[in-house]
Amino acid sequence: MASTLLASRRDFLKSSAAAGGLMLSFSLAPKAAAAEAGVKPLNAYVLIAPTGVVTITAKNPEIGQGIKTMLPMLIAEELDVDWANVRITQADNVPQLYGRQFAGGSTATPLHWDQLRRVGASGRAMLIAAAAQAWGVPVAECVTKPGVVVHTSGRTASYGSLAAGAAGLPLPDPASLTLKDPKDYRIIGKPTPQYDVAKIVTGQPLFGIDVQRPGMLFATYEKAPVFGARVAHSDLAAAQAVKGVRKAFIVEGGTEPSGLLPGVAVVADGWWAARMGRNRLNTQWADHPTSQQSSAGFASQAKELAAGAPAHNLRNDGDVAAALKGAAQTIEAAYAYPFLAHASLEPQNCTAEYKDGKLEIWAPTQNPEPGRQLVAQTLGISADDITIHMIRCGGGFGRRLANDYMVEAAWIAREAGEPVKLLWTREDDTRHDFYRPIGFHFFKGGVDSAGALVAWQDHFVTLGSVGGEKVASSAGLGATEFPARFVPNCRIDVSTMPSGVPTGPLRAPGSNGLAFVMQSFIDELAHAARADPLDFRLKLLGEAKTVGDGPGAYNAERMRGVLTDVARQSGWRTRQPPKGSGMGVAFHFSHLGYFAEVALVSVGADGGVKVEQVWVSADVGRQIINPFGAFNQVQGAVIDGISAALFQKITIENGRTAESNFSDYPLLRMGDAPKVDVQFVKTDYSPTGLGEPALPPAIPAVCNAIFAATGKRIRALPIDRALLRA
Repeated sequence: MASTLLASRRDFLKSSAAAGGLMLSFSLAPKAAAAEAGVKPLNAYVLIAPTGVVTITAKNPEIGQGIKTMLPMLIAEELDVDWANVRITQADNVPQLYGRQFAGGSTATPLHWDQLRRVGASGRAMLIAAAAQAWGVPVAECVTKPGVVVHTSGRTASYGSLAAGAAGLPLPDPASLTLKDPKDYRIIGKPTPQYDVAKIVTGQPLFGIDVQRPGMLFATYEKAPVFGARVAHSDLAAAQAVKGVRKAFIVEGGTEPSGLLPGVAVVADGWWAARMGRNRLNTQWADHPTSQQSSAGFASQAKELAAGAPAHNLRNDGDVAAALKGAAQTIEAAYAYPFLAHASLEPQNCTAEYKDGKLEIWAPTQNPEPGRQLVAQTLGISADDITIHMIRCGGGFGRRLANDYMVEAAWIAREAGEPVKLLWTREDDTRHDFYRPIGFHFFKGGVDSAGALVAWQDHFVTLGSVGGEKVASSAGLGATEFPARFVPNCRIDVSTMPSGVPTGPLRAPGSNGLAFVMQSFIDELAHAARADPLDFRLKLLGEAKTVGDGPGAYNAERMRGVLTDVARQSGWRTRQPPKGSGMGVAFHFSHLGYFAEVALVSVGADGGVKVEQVWVSADVGRQIINPFGAFNQVQGAVIDGISAALFQKITIENGRTAESNFSDYPLLRMGDAPKVDVQFVKTDYSPTGLGEPALPPAIPAVCNAIFAATGKRIRALPIDRALLRA
């Protein structure tokens, strides 16, 4: 059945003639509602040329997740145009027109599924009205075919011929618009390559690193290895003596990690000259209070804190102590995961041009408007005098939600008086990240004689702010984290350790570490209960449809659905892995997506781990907008998770990062990548995002498979090959 738009209080629509065609913008929150909510309206644009070519503006940053293709697909479907006639352009950062523009949290689909289809439907209604007026017939007698309005008499008119006339018509009533029945989709649900794929594979300039400006100089920026330390001395004259170097100067900076930190800038005619000048600086750094911090120190402190009383209690259901005492089997286990870097293939970069008090920025950013505000505050200029062009990112994974590289480029460009491209080295990128936080979990669990989980206790030791107990960015744990609410006796405690290490969201923030420890310990309890690990999880999920309510509700029915499906897909109950191999299962709910995964892993006598195959079952609602992009996102997330499990660790020593490049922070190579089979379980819920929720269960699925193969439990990441040697 076609769905009718209910656009109460969301009916602001405006159109204007542009270039002989129709320019359509559709705001989904009227001024009154926007003021009440404290947010600005969202907008989308459609330009129809007289030739019939339709240009659709993609409002959000493209970081490789295919959003530049997916969002225009929603508009094009309801506008009823031929995808071959669609051209896509990337929006600049214009919050007055588009509202918030960002890439993060797998939110693009849930935020825009209804809204952007309404944009297309509104445009189609205006074109139909223009044709009906020109022909002197009722609107009800007109329908559309791709790019054409058709009258019941058989008369037709192209969108291109109607565009100018449509621009002057009254705005349609959004409540009167009917969206397509999904069975009539011609664009939504069809595998569609990324719009820029031809340019990507032929190496055409698309990314921030490719930006060129007339008279542009190049810059490097050296910061202290101990995060936030100030410059004590730097040999600027030696740097400026290098051929091609124009200028070298010290930036005092501040203390906020996401802002302009202290450092030394070198500006040159070319990037290599800037790099050589930087090598001559011989910068000396002032002492910093966090210079004694280390990964080993955090681990030692976590053990001490776990042995004492926790600082905070998040949840305390039932009587955990009594339940553990009465359990048929009890287990205690300590789990840990390390700092992780984002390791996007394109290092951080930004091009900036300051002229006559105004600043123009070309940035591969996930979060442009906070960047603009940061630059305005730091440079002491009006945000209205800053223009930000959003350039395609060569990977983001949450790193480019921060805009430290943007404010650095802006400051350097103003000082240089010329357009400047700031380009970080790979070492800069690795050593000055906002890392996925380290974390430590100290578990106790119990199962009864019937094999049911009756007690769960987690003392979580995590990072806090320097000199305080506020949890560091992306280092928290929620009171409803599974299996909370599914265990009658459940206690969750938290203690914090002061830290000067900058942290932040990394793909599936929080969940990428929490799923590993939760699903691994659940697996331990399943084996303690002598139960099949998949059946143990089904029993734990119970029979209820939903546990909890509101935003924190957990749909157990949907999770049971993907868990049952991945068992079927993987042959969980019938497949017999060869000796030295094993299968592991895990599931996780994050970013509104329900995912269950099974990994088949082999372990060699030398302890080497080979992930042979991964099966994924996903429930993200009733509709997959672009299957091509959806499969890519799920498969890529699984590969990211395997990389983290097998190889990746950032080590803090003396307040600084020890790792520097892909040589000591490797990514999974193509030849080692497993086959990843993906199935989508369709359920009658609104579509949600796919960029992140497939990653968290991949890690524990692999680790649980290693236990099935070897009998050895992985409780710390990355996986230690020495532990697995025969």
